[in-house]
Amino acid sequence: MTLRRRALIVIAAAALIGGGWWLLGRRAGPDPWLGYVEGEALYVAAPVSGTLARQPVERGGHVAAGAELFALDPRTADADAAQAEAQVAGAQSSLADLGAARERAPEIDVARAAEASARAQLVKAEADYRRFADLAGKGFASRTQLDAARAARDSAAASVAQAVAQQRSGELTVGRTTQQAAAAASVAGARAALAAQARRRQEIAPVSPAAGQIEQTYFNPGEWVPANQPVVAIIPDDKRKIRFFVPQDRIAALRPGQVVRFTCDGCEGERSATIRFIAPRAEFTPPVIYSEHARAKLVFMVEAALPADKALPLGLPVAVVVP
Repeated sequence: MTLRRRALIVIAAAALIGGGWWLLGRRAGPDPWLGYVEGEALYVAAPVSGTLARQPVERGGHVAAGAELFALDPRTADADAAQAEAQVAGAQSSLADLGAARERAPEIDVARAAEASARAQLVKAEADYRRFADLAGKGFASRTQLDAARAARDSAAASVAQAVAQQRSGELTVGRTTQQAAAAASVAGARAALAAQARRRQEIAPVSPAAGQIEQTYFNPGEWVPANQPVVAIIPDDKRKIRFFVPQDRIAALRPGQVVRFTCDGCEGERSATIRFIAPRAEFTPPVIYSEHARAKLVFMVEAALPADKALPLGLPVAVVVP
């Protein structure tokens, strides 16, 4: 055997040994934690039943926060709102009537005029009484004339008191205090009912609570929608996450708020996610991620939130890079 052939054999053997050690080193390294992309859906429904009037969103489309999702036929809600408005107006009229004066303004003016006339008569009677009292003291007026002047004065004073009482009676409100309180409570109840109807009018035409993707629509315009039955399902952009499974001997190193790195098909390199939840109990490896390397053993389920601006399709497999 020549020296050159021996050198080639040595080089080939070294290459085989190095490649074997490299393969063994790769296979001896820790396997990635397998998982998939998950999302938390929002199911939007109406609290009352009705005919679906319109649905401007489509399955798979993206919707902005505050955009209209669907609307039921509003005719029943509008009629109920009009009835509530009429009840408010009626309750307010009743309260105003109970709080108004018992007599109208012209009648009160008559009572005031009568009071003024009675006071004028009282002034005249007081003057006559003083004059007769002075004459009686000098012996120029009889006792009978003095008594008549006193009686006229007292009668004029009584007429003034009567006119004042009549005027005050006319200025009193129609309803008593308890009646007015009951009417005020009726007004408050009617206003609350009107506010409830206004809220119901908004609930039959809900808007998207967040930006996201329309996962599913369950009815078409013209169909009857039962109360509290979801009409649209939304996956908010900020509610997508990865769910992966960590072996029991590695779970102690993780904590909520920790950032993990992962890879996936078409992700163009590693991406990051923030741990939000770690299952308090272990489970066996789920069938969805079972493989030759991830055999049945106890694992902990971990959820990590994805950035809202980097959405990934639901169900996409991911491999979390072992830190």
